[in-house]
Amino acid sequence: MSSIFSFNNLNIINPNLFDLFFFHIILIFKILILIIFILINVAYLTLLERKVLGAIHRRIGPNVVGVFGLLQPLADGLKLFVKENIQPSSANKTIFLIAPMISFFISLLTWAAISFNSYFTFSNINLGALYILAVGSLGTYGILMGGWSSNSKYAFLGGLRSTAQMVSYELSLGFIVGTLSLVSGSFNIFVIIESQKYMWFIIPFFILGVTFFIAGLAETNRHPFDLPEAEAELVSGYNVEYSGMSFAMYSLAEYSNILLMSTLNAIFFFGGWQAGILSSYIFFESLVLAFKIVTVAILFIYMRALLPRYRYDQLMSLGWKSFLPIAITYFFLTFIFMNIFNLLPY
Repeated sequence: MSSIFSFNNLNIINPNLFDLFFFHIILIFKILILIIFILINVAYLTLLERKVLGAIHRRIGPNVVGVFGLLQPLADGLKLFVKENIQPSSANKTIFLIAPMISFFISLLTWAAISFNSYFTFSNINLGALYILAVGSLGTYGILMGGWSSNSKYAFLGGLRSTAQMVSYELSLGFIVGTLSLVSGSFNIFVIIESQKYMWFIIPFFILGVTFFIAGLAETNRHPFDLPEAEAELVSGYNVEYSGMSFAMYSLAEYSNILLMSTLNAIFFFGGWQAGILSSYIFFESLVLAFKIVTVAILFIYMRALLPRYRYDQLMSLGWKSFLPIAITYFFLTFIFMNIFNLLPY
């Protein structure tokens, strides 16, 4: 068996190892490009939110740092980077530091299965939809660990609230994704998008689309379901003791999840990158997907400005007594209908 080292001739190198080496170099390069792309988009999502909220409130919004305020997200990031990272003296310091890293890292992992156009998917796995749901659900650990390790009653209660809320609405999201996968015949993101070539899923599954959007608001702790961060009761919820880059990681994870839920709404119900007669051009496919994502993200922002906050008992009742029965009913009715007409994929 040949190896990279040879006692007889040190210049003999297995070419397969070269292929493996360059494969890992390309993989690392793709990962870095994806991370940078996500971080830039997340940063400017915060600017979009402040601009949209400013327009709704009839005020200007950020417009000083850079042309039209375009450098404001970079200034905010620099400010958080240089701020002192304060730790409570009674906190579990190891878990306190690790918790925001877990939330941030998990929020980046979920993007691996997203199909950006018909030619590029970072990781085209057959169970892409299940992968996104499974990995995304791990983000609750970072929030719960952050609330518990702070050794603060407010932070701990905020962590418990957020964990219970996310777990409750993940069930509804799972059944909705299962219904769409049943219709398309696969959990592969690319196949789900291709199944909407002639009709978006929002047309036959309008109620599921609305349910998925509202459940996405609750899953990302956004208004009117931002109860873990209810200022009147919990000051700032699970992240009340965090500052500096630790706080920035939680903030980046939250906005990354908002962008991800906007992307999933666009993919599962609005055809993803399907661009009709323009589908033969990669640029137009990516542009169409970006337009749909931004549109859904603006709806997320509008909810923050237009709706009052729910009570916690109303939030849990909505998830368990309304959304979950609707999602389960649609799943079984779809299965029965497809079974009767012999449409089930084999």
